[in-house]
Amino acid sequence: MKFTIKVLSTLCCLAIISCNQPKEKADNMNENLLLQEWTGPYGGVPAFDKMNLQDLKAALEKGMELNLNEINQITSDSDAPTFENTIVPMEKAGEELERVFSYYGIWSSNVSTPEFREIQGEMAPILSDFRSKISQNSELFKRIKFVYDNSLENPLEEDQQRVVQLIYERFAMDGAELDDQKKLRYAAINKELSTLYTNFANNVLADEENYVVYLTKDQLGGLSESMTKSMAKIATDKGQDGKYAIPNTRSYMDPFLTYSTERGLREKVWNNYYSRGDNGDEFDNNDNIAKILQLRKERVALLGYDNFGDWRLQNRMAKTPENAMELMNAVWPAAIARVKEEVADMQTLANTNKDNITIEPWDYRFYAEKVRKQKYDLDSDEVKQYLQLDKLTQALFFVAGELFNYNFTPVPEGSVPVFQEDVKVWEVTDKTSGKHIGLWYLDPFARPGKRSGAWATTYRSHSTFDGDKTVLASNNSNFVKPAPGEALLVSWDDATTFLHEFGHALHFFSSEVKYPTLNGGVRDYTEFQSQVLERWLSTDKVINQFLVHYKTGEVIPQELVKKIKKASTFNQGFSTTEYLASAIMDMKLHMADPTNIDIDAFEKETLAELNMPKELVMRHRTPQFGHVFSGEGYATAYYGYMWADVLTADAAEAFAEAPGGFYDKELAAKMVKYLFAPRNAMDPAEAYRKFRGRDAKIDALMRDRGFPIPKK
Repeated sequence: MKFTIKVLSTLCCLAIISCNQPKEKADNMNENLLLQEWTGPYGGVPAFDKMNLQDLKAALEKGMELNLNEINQITSDSDAPTFENTIVPMEKAGEELERVFSYYGIWSSNVSTPEFREIQGEMAPILSDFRSKISQNSELFKRIKFVYDNSLENPLEEDQQRVVQLIYERFAMDGAELDDQKKLRYAAINKELSTLYTNFANNVLADEENYVVYLTKDQLGGLSESMTKSMAKIATDKGQDGKYAIPNTRSYMDPFLTYSTERGLREKVWNNYYSRGDNGDEFDNNDNIAKILQLRKERVALLGYDNFGDWRLQNRMAKTPENAMELMNAVWPAAIARVKEEVADMQTLANTNKDNITIEPWDYRFYAEKVRKQKYDLDSDEVKQYLQLDKLTQALFFVAGELFNYNFTPVPEGSVPVFQEDVKVWEVTDKTSGKHIGLWYLDPFARPGKRSGAWATTYRSHSTFDGDKTVLASNNSNFVKPAPGEALLVSWDDATTFLHEFGHALHFFSSEVKYPTLNGGVRDYTEFQSQVLERWLSTDKVINQFLVHYKTGEVIPQELVKKIKKASTFNQGFSTTEYLASAIMDMKLHMADPTNIDIDAFEKETLAELNMPKELVMRHRTPQFGHVFSGEGYATAYYGYMWADVLTADAAEAFAEAPGGFYDKELAAKMVKYLFAPRNAMDPAEAYRKFRGRDAKIDALMRDRGFPIPKK
């Protein structure tokens, strides 16, 4: 999915300052690799090749001890609070613990094991207690508030003013102004939630690992050779030699449902995937969700809010749940109307073929692909022959060079440690000056212990206030690893996602902020930078250079390109509806009364009220909705993808109208200057107006998806 893995460290690093420690403590820290300063080239890099899980718990405990000592340094300063003696120390803080969380994130997302999950579960409530000691530190908040109030009368430099505002708002939203009794309850709620979030995520991962469908050779109808080879290897690795395994992850589920001719097996694979966390066993998430909703509502009530959404969205672009719902409600009718048309086309085809079936959810992808071939003469499998991962990676670099003036060069083998042999690393430099920008890590393949989906993260972010810090960024995918020597071919949708996540990386690399806090983001805006980059996949310069046949090397035929572009709005009913159903469900769950809530019943009743088409399901059913229930990053914020897509569609029209099209140098420079480089140093709405000259309009989104524009 599309945000950073360092969620746990966000609050930890708000208020930490380096200080001299007793020699014994310093020696203990130096003995633990996870706490040690990164060494080597490129400004220092994580020692991923030497990380040892046995060091993790001690490193976390030591990091917390250092943080609390450092906070005392800030709060014990007898001088009147200023930006320099309060905010600057906070911005300098957190290097030791941040380093630990870089390793923690790898174990959590890329190479998870039962041993790690045990430590994760043990440490979650301890880390929550620690974060509360920071966010609810009265003396610390008094200093922050003093600086904030003073800045309103005596404004600071523009970026300093933004830093103070963001830090003040963050602490206020986390209960810093509560009385002591409410603070205790607030902290207790956070502690309980931290355990529930960990349990939720691990339950989903357990169901992905525990439910595997095995096929025999006569059940492979419709599947590609590369996929069956991968399935055979997985089965062999699991002790089922001679069979073919379908792991319970999207990277296998999606192509299987699209191409398999075995309808009964499609139903089984579909049921396995969409019942994750909802099987009534020890890994069932329904009780976890109910408790999470109850605790979230109680917590924001302590702050005087009616519901979680009112609290969460106050500093987002949408501002209120009602504004977010207004956007989603404007698109929903057109989306489900398109689904009705898509299902009618599929049912007609099934009837024509005398398949004697009624379209069910496990049929949607399969028959949609057949309709695509019939309606547009477009075969997705044919398109895949021109979408090689290696060539797409080169396409990413080309676009980055054209728009951002970046150059990507593979680092010498062995010069940068990696946590898994498939991870590759490139150096990013400025094409003109040769200046080092950072390193880009790519972890492309699915494997046991790696969470599903695709995401981007940073191990180190850019800042300049305490010496130039260069960026260490990573993109992570779950492509099915091909057999040795064979090309990795991906679908058009997967290629689009590949560019999407790279957009996040470019957002990291392009940062020009001085202070670390400004590298954060507004959730319903930060998806824009990734979504807009998707548009360059279908530009002529990318198509003609990088979409070449994996065997012949010939450029994709123009006739096929025309078919792809003509079919660009095909199946938008399915993709928009499955996404919107999840986004609306997220919002409605958090606006409902969670007392005695039955999660399965609420989901069914809400979908019925929405007239959800029976032929498809939410993209993320509630018991597996990790965006929302394995943490708080997307809680009442999953709508943000669509909010950002309004900006994306509007910006794409600006490029389409520019003299140089999508490679117009002047417009690209404005995009980098206003929409990428500032990160969170500028209000997003203001930044977009500086780029476009006006606010974005929903009309562009509706045109982009081929939907009728709603009447004003």
